[in-house]
Amino acid sequence: MKDWEQQNKIVLLMGAIDAHQHFWKYNPVRDSWITDDMAVIKKDLLPHDLEKILQQNNFDGSVVVQSGQSEEENEFQLKNAAENDFIKGIVGWVDLRANDLEERLAYYRSFKKIKGFRHVLQAEAKRDLMLTPEFMNGISKLKAFGFTYDILIFHDQVQYIPQFVSAFPNQKFVIDHIAKPNIRDKKIEDWGKGIKKIARYENVYCKISGMVTEADWHSWAAEDFTPYLDIIVNNFGIQRIMYGSDWPVCLLAGSYEKMLSIVRNYFSSYSKDEQDLFFGENATQFYELG
Repeated sequence: MKDWEQQNKIVLLMGAIDAHQHFWKYNPVRDSWITDDMAVIKKDLLPHDLEKILQQNNFDGSVVVQSGQSEEENEFQLKNAAENDFIKGIVGWVDLRANDLEERLAYYRSFKKIKGFRHVLQAEAKRDLMLTPEFMNGISKLKAFGFTYDILIFHDQVQYIPQFVSAFPNQKFVIDHIAKPNIRDKKIEDWGKGIKKIARYENVYCKISGMVTEADWHSWAAEDFTPYLDIIVNNFGIQRIMYGSDWPVCLLAGSYEKMLSIVRNYFSSYSKDEQDLFFGENATQFYELG
């Protein structure tokens, strides 16, 4: 038995939440980002595919995050959540620049499991789109309806986030995938400086997720991630970080269990209370999961 398999025999703490995963019915046009070298995820991936994995790894539930930028995506995930109790929350998509935004937010507020929204900023040609007046105006409407906002960016966009989040001190934000540093090439300095600036804003949390796909998919080692984890934990602290698998995207770089072993090992010396926070309580508090 491999070391990581043995370590994951350890029962995770009660209330464990995978705070970042996806479901989709594969659509070659919408999902054009899934290239030929991603065959393992180039197919339908639905709740029944994940539920057993969560159970085997002692997770009580998950937060499903949008992967399509349409309101049809929200309806799809609402149906998934209605049929699967383990889905505790949904991060959906809404057009933050739409004239009828407040009407749409009021509509989505009627669904208990929709907790917040996300836009795929990492894919935008305009790298500082989040700072445009139209986008900022949309963000300003979220707090009144109780919605969170997930920030999905690549490392080159980290520079824009302090200005972005500082404009909304009462809005709850979370950085997805530790802002996708270039782990493959071991680049860390500029990203690290940016993370330190972002973490000064106490309304911003960070998901420790998506790391394996920013490393070499086929030859990463657990120690590759330690310098990045150190920067995140030392700056955000134990109360503003949360675990996310980024399943099924994580399968590009190995199994769920192998990916999970990275953070299980890293936090193994932390107290039970601290591990409780990282593996569930922080996500439950941030997203107000029922």
